[in-house]
Amino acid sequence: MKRLKIIADDKIPFLRGVMEPYADIAYRPGAGITAADVSDADAVFTRTRTKCNEALLKGSSVKLIATATIGFDHIDTAYCDAAGIRWVNAPGCNSSSVQQYITAAIMTLARERALKLPELTLGVIGVGNVGGKVVRTAEALGMRVLPNDPPRAEREGASTFVALDRLLAESDIVTCHVPLAKDGVYRTHHLASDGFFGKMKPGAVFINSSRGPVADAEALKRAMQSGRLSACILDVWEGEPNPDRDLLDSAFIGTPHIAGYSADGKANGTAACIREFCRFFGLDILPDWYPEDIPVPPAPMAISLDGSGKSNEQIIHEAVAHTYPIREDSDRLKASPETFEEQRGGYRIRREFGNFTIRPVNIGEDAVKALRGIGFRIV
Repeated sequence: MKRLKIIADDKIPFLRGVMEPYADIAYRPGAGITAADVSDADAVFTRTRTKCNEALLKGSSVKLIATATIGFDHIDTAYCDAAGIRWVNAPGCNSSSVQQYITAAIMTLARERALKLPELTLGVIGVGNVGGKVVRTAEALGMRVLPNDPPRAEREGASTFVALDRLLAESDIVTCHVPLAKDGVYRTHHLASDGFFGKMKPGAVFINSSRGPVADAEALKRAMQSGRLSACILDVWEGEPNPDRDLLDSAFIGTPHIAGYSADGKANGTAACIREFCRFFGLDILPDWYPEDIPVPPAPMAISLDGSGKSNEQIIHEAVAHTYPIREDSDRLKASPETFEEQRGGYRIRREFGNFTIRPVNIGEDAVKALRGIGFRIV
């Protein structure tokens, strides 16, 4: 029987050595995968840098595309459906990683601007796997939350959600967690435009960790330059991997599309690809595969946290920054934006909140409850 063949993005972690006993697998740089590479392949394991469209796939033997990511705007789904090519993404695989990123960004903002979280309103646009966790985290931190999700509102009823105009008018911080849709009823391409920013509360903060083109970069620059916004926090950019230098320089935090790049999120995405490959091709192997040895982070995973003389915001910031000092990622990109892809491809080990155990010392119940609510283990 002919062995199955896989073409895989060489930056998909934990994959090497796993499929080799069962299939021929070749690793290629994601942006460099060509039609010649996939011509005789049965499956493609991808991330966001491979454009899986007719130009790549026409005439190939590819039957399955598995992306180790939540997003799938790099896949021409209409073409794949018409050509009989199954495609799958990994919904929720890095949702806790993005939750950690947003939490670290908000806590850094609060610390550097002496903000009180219970006095702030967070608007969350898109309440799926990621947005839902961001909502729960903000509530655990005592923030007022305004959720907006038109597709869910249509399916489930509008009572749980708020209209976009109200969210923009009332939110101190607006964060986007939507897929990129270039057309249709729920179009999100350039959702954040001049009109969008013009409706935001004066002095508010805009966060985008979804997809770069969700925000019109020129409109965002105008909103920053006019003072309509007091800050922006960006992990994704139009024109990646070449972020607009003026926008990067003006960003409160700017990072190279790594919000979902925790080691745990990467492991989840790779596991989803492997499991779907085995299921799709009827292989009775690796049905529950997961990496055995996810690397530990540089920081200790068990800490004693003394809250003496500290506010709740200071305590929570200390815990969050221990797991993820987000400023380091931002400073690195701002110092060397031309190495965007290298920084992304060689991203350091970051582990999510749930891997860390905190022993609280002189910390009140409210802070302990908040730490537990955002995912830490408390002893």
